[in-house]
Amino acid sequence: MPISEHLRNLRAKVGNDLLVVPSVTAILFDDRERILLARHASGGVWVAPGGSVDPNESPSDAVVRETWEETGLLVEPVRVLGVYGGPEFGVTYGNGDRVTYVMSLFECRRLGGEERPDGEETLELGWFSEADLEGLRLPAWARLVLADVFRDRGRAHFQAPRWKPGA
Repeated sequence: MPISEHLRNLRAKVGNDLLVVPSVTAILFDDRERILLARHASGGVWVAPGGSVDPNESPSDAVVRETWEETGLLVEPVRVLGVYGGPEFGVTYGNGDRVTYVMSLFECRRLGGEERPDGEETLELGWFSEADLEGLRLPAWARLVLADVFRDRGRAHFQAPRWKPGA
């Protein structure tokens, strides 16, 4: 589902104005240390499975749901890999809707399911090494996040603060 009922109702009230939206992203590794990415129907870019957190939904439930919807895989979040936000996570959609996402990034373990893109939001799935990322169409935010994941999976990542008093 590209847009939730909640966001559709909110958009009816605020139009295309900028919204800050909580989101989740799942990072799944295979036994060769490659990560699962999905080619997105919107723009054909490759991204890790994920999406918006619904009202009254925990981020861990959202990452399980989004991964299931987009990939057909049932996962279990095992740890937080990072929290991201800021201008790099802003999107203007084709209809003019503006969003900036605050993303919780989870490493997940596969529990079951069959790999299949949903055909609506995701068109293709693939497993990629860090070297494979060079030839892929990735949004800038995905390059930032995936660089952190491949560089140091052992700690949670976040962007260094830029805010200063009086600025």
